[in-house]
Amino acid sequence: MSVAPEQTLKNIVIVGGVAAGMSAAARARRLDEQANIIVLERGEHVSFANCGLPYFVGGEIADRESLLLHTPESLRAALDLDVRVNHEVVGVDTAAKRVSVRGAQGAFELPYDALILAPGAVAARPPIDGLDSPRVRTLRTVADAIALRERVEGSAAGSAESPARRAVVLGAGFIGVEAAEALRLQGLQVDLIEFAPHVLPPLEREIAAGVTAELRRLGIEVRAGVAAQSIEHGVEHDVVVLSDGRRLEADLIVLSVGVRPDTAVFEASGVACERGAMVVDAHGRTNLEGVYAAGDAVISVDRVTGIRRPVALAGPANRAGRQIADHILLGECAREIPTAVGTAIVRVGELTAAMTGANRASLEQAGIEHETLHLHPAQHAGYFPGAEQMALVVHIRKGDGVLLGAQGLGKQGVDKRIDVLATAIRAGFAVDDLIDLDLAYSPVYGSAKDPVNMIGMVGANVIDGVLQLWYAEEWESLRDSALILDVRSKAEFAAGHLPGALHVPHTELRGRIEEVRAAAEGRPVRALCGSGVRSHIANRVLSQAGFDSASLSGGMLTLRAVLGEGILVTG
Repeated sequence: MSVAPEQTLKNIVIVGGVAAGMSAAARARRLDEQANIIVLERGEHVSFANCGLPYFVGGEIADRESLLLHTPESLRAALDLDVRVNHEVVGVDTAAKRVSVRGAQGAFELPYDALILAPGAVAARPPIDGLDSPRVRTLRTVADAIALRERVEGSAAGSAESPARRAVVLGAGFIGVEAAEALRLQGLQVDLIEFAPHVLPPLEREIAAGVTAELRRLGIEVRAGVAAQSIEHGVEHDVVVLSDGRRLEADLIVLSVGVRPDTAVFEASGVACERGAMVVDAHGRTNLEGVYAAGDAVISVDRVTGIRRPVALAGPANRAGRQIADHILLGECAREIPTAVGTAIVRVGELTAAMTGANRASLEQAGIEHETLHLHPAQHAGYFPGAEQMALVVHIRKGDGVLLGAQGLGKQGVDKRIDVLATAIRAGFAVDDLIDLDLAYSPVYGSAKDPVNMIGMVGANVIDGVLQLWYAEEWESLRDSALILDVRSKAEFAAGHLPGALHVPHTELRGRIEEVRAAAEGRPVRALCGSGVRSHIANRVLSQAGFDSASLSGGMLTLRAVLGEGILVTG
């Protein structure tokens, strides 16, 4: 790629800073020293660590100045950018190529040769009676984070209120979960409310179950499958009334039920939008000449499913801003903005939850037939001290095994594996390609057969027909039509097993195969163990003995996460 601009543009105007906007501004300056680059930011901070806000509220980031990455002054000095905070764009005249701006000194217009729209998103406000209470806060800006921390600590200037002691967080997405943990770290009693069936709705329920358990271990009351119906204002506290009739007293209410693209002004100016998000091509161009858009306010195309949706993630926004600047200054030789994979990660207590690619719901929505693999490997060699199991869920396309999505949960090593899988999805790998990845190995960090390699081996067995899987969700339909064969140890079986299951430890199976045949009475056999390893061994013995056999994906670890302990019997 040539670094010499094809054409020097006089004015590049960027609406919105933070990820996409500032990435575009910085790249444009590096490509062209002569361009007049103006950044208009509605808020008071143009470049801040929005992903760090919950950690400031919780006290892990002590100094508010740490959240401010750059100021207008530092950007002027380093990159000769004209950054104007507290300036709001209120209209765009695309015919005259001018933006209307309202700032502290009044209203004015600015001409542009190229206009980049990066307005981001604003917190969604559902129709809840009483949502206008002063005790309701959001967590989107530095000012939001400072106000929340001051409310928690009782340190707001001129405030007569005592520190908050009871908080209700509405919405258990990534920000809601992080906010709930931050408030709990500050010693508050916290209720976390989620309308979906489980916290972090993009996660599969078998992964989300572990997150819920960790939140409860931290002392957070998790209430899923309910919604806030109203907020009753009080003198000393508010009361959040839930759809199940429960009433929760709250000194502080954090609203985190999602975001919506902040695009009304630009849609009114003629920018094509879809469900409120701006539509762009592979170079970030809108339908209007010279007008580009990037970030949370743009419709993205999911790389795996083709579903069109906004992707509110900092990484894609940063990369899109950079590539828009390339297209403006370098022309058609600029790389295209990639379709979204949607890799995300969150810390919850001692656990890490991460995801990449498509989940089960989006695959079903897109009509993509798939198989799901569940594995529970340790993050490093089992013989090295500190080995801990993680949970991995991987979706592959039926037939050819192309990787579609993955999720993980564990104390260590989840981030490493999800990043490798995100790379593999971007590269279009099939699951058996993972077998051949040459990944770093030391007993301290991994195993000679890394969990990623193991995913490849299990997936190859499924695609080749060497391994047939059954799933915890099928239990009710299988309990009468198949023989459930539990191949764990006697102690494991006694601690909890499925009702009606036949117990034959996998080490005894070859010698007791006729006992299994008699019990099956011609029915299929569905084997299970702790995590799926021993039942795979049993499945191979049974298949080669003429049985219709399958192994429970993820074993009892996954079954417990999906169905809960209540279904099991002991003794």
